[in-house]
Amino acid sequence: MFFHKKDPIHTVQVDNADPRFAQLLLEQFGGATGELSAALQYWVQSFHMEHPGIKDMLQDIAIEEFGHLEMIGKMIEIHTKDVDQTEAYKSTLFAVRGIGPHFLDSQGHAWTANYLNEGGDVVRDLRANIAAEAGARQTYEQLIKLATDEGTKKTLQHLLTREISHTQMFMKALDSLGKLTEPFFGNIQPDETVKLYYNLSTDDQGKDERGSWNSAPDFEYIADPLKDRSK
Repeated sequence: MFFHKKDPIHTVQVDNADPRFAQLLLEQFGGATGELSAALQYWVQSFHMEHPGIKDMLQDIAIEEFGHLEMIGKMIEIHTKDVDQTEAYKSTLFAVRGIGPHFLDSQGHAWTANYLNEGGDVVRDLRANIAAEAGARQTYEQLIKLATDEGTKKTLQHLLTREISHTQMFMKALDSLGKLTEPFFGNIQPDETVKLYYNLSTDDQGKDERGSWNSAPDFEYIADPLKDRSK
């Protein structure tokens, strides 16, 4: 059962309407990193979830994301509502589609369920969610840089902040399962190559960068994979 409260989860204020910026905001309404994608992804994942605590977390965050979708929609509505006679309005998608949000990204591409990443495994899904929040945070950071008024920036900053909060929640959930840094999940064990690092890109002098990602004790560095293969 759902109840909708007409007050948004956070105050939405726009000081100066700008339909061109509203078109950019569509990225977070109907785009790949948008709030609709996040809300549906987390909500559907919750139905796969056997862990009661993580199931509850996914549903709570999904509902918050629907609230964020409402905030983005309201901002787009305000940015386009009273500017339909301006040249700026005529140069945007809203000239054809009309005021308010649409299931499009900033380039006019229709929203698609292909944006969603869910696979029925708790570890896979939580890691996909961390990536989704990172994508949304990056988009919000760019939108804040391009925002044309302080009210819009303040709202976007709140949305960016909540992306960080959700990332931390997903990381804590993974940690509670002992899977925050553990790459193995599922039932099939990896073969003997699991710790091998193949040096497959070098410069003209044969130099390669070394670090914890390709060094002992976690990895065995194979400097010349062709030579090693010929043994």
